[in-house]
Amino acid sequence: MIDLRSDTVTKPTPEMRRAMAEAEVGDDVYGEDPTVNRLEQRAAEIFGKEAALFVPTGTMGNTIGIKVHTRHGQEVICESRAHILNYELAMMAWFAGCVARPIAGENGLLHWDQIRKEIRPVSPHYAPTGLIEIENTHNVAGGSVYPPERIEEICDGAHSMGLKVHMDGARVFNAATACEKPVNELCAKVDTVNFCLSKGLGAPVGSMLVGTRDAIDRGRLYRKRLGGGMRQAGVLAAAGLIAIDKMSRRLHEDHANARLLAEGIAGLPGIRVNLPNVRTNIVIFDVSATGRASAELSAAFKERGLRINGLSPTLMRMVTHHDVNSDACRQALEVIRSVLVR
Repeated sequence: MIDLRSDTVTKPTPEMRRAMAEAEVGDDVYGEDPTVNRLEQRAAEIFGKEAALFVPTGTMGNTIGIKVHTRHGQEVICESRAHILNYELAMMAWFAGCVARPIAGENGLLHWDQIRKEIRPVSPHYAPTGLIEIENTHNVAGGSVYPPERIEEICDGAHSMGLKVHMDGARVFNAATACEKPVNELCAKVDTVNFCLSKGLGAPVGSMLVGTRDAIDRGRLYRKRLGGGMRQAGVLAAAGLIAIDKMSRRLHEDHANARLLAEGIAGLPGIRVNLPNVRTNIVIFDVSATGRASAELSAAFKERGLRINGLSPTLMRMVTHHDVNSDACRQALEVIRSVLVR
């Protein structure tokens, strides 16, 4: 089965499994797991931040990132298709006590001029702005990437108005690869960044939140409140160390495979794909002109050994990753072609 549903489906590499089996461990709630401590130190170093926090999931990382910068009753400005708004069970409301101020951005990306118009001061009539959030890469916009200068402009503008910026960087290493910049440069002015170890980086579990020492110290308490206080978590952190130091270097292969898929489906009947926007490992394509719903096509692909999910009745998404090489992508194209060309 060729699985292109997501880059979360990867299996840990043999090196990761060995490291997990041999990991030195302790009780992380006491701060005594040496492997977790090394992972947190390494993540902070790579991002040029003061500290980092190992969390079980990206949803938890984003929730903590929002919470440390906001107070109950504030708004969080984000793009209208943002993961924190649409796919995280309203945690910004449920836990952080904030509501979203969504803004539609082209290809999921916001400009400072758009954001500035929506910033609200303290008023007797509406919730004040507490935080600005950006998503890089943007998942449902097809893995689109923020230009580095636009991130800087947003951060400079926000900071001039006393606001913080949180980045949902679940796939920020993909963004850095596409921009040909290290993550510490890409995220230099961002206050907190959440990134996933278990997506393109291939680890089995975990995400990281990086930021100032104060933010991470408070975030550690929120992690405990959310049930994320782990014990001998070094068996997971060991895979995370390999993920950030080694797996981040091969993401260009996934990008090339995504491009291979996008170009391969572009000429098929009833398929529309925005080729210029395919810069990372996500390919979103419109199947409405095939006359068949995405669920029907997904079932037909699965019967032939290919897994692809629908995002809506008319949109489907393919995500490349470590466990699907270029040969498998070519096989996937043959399956898609056999279903669509009848």
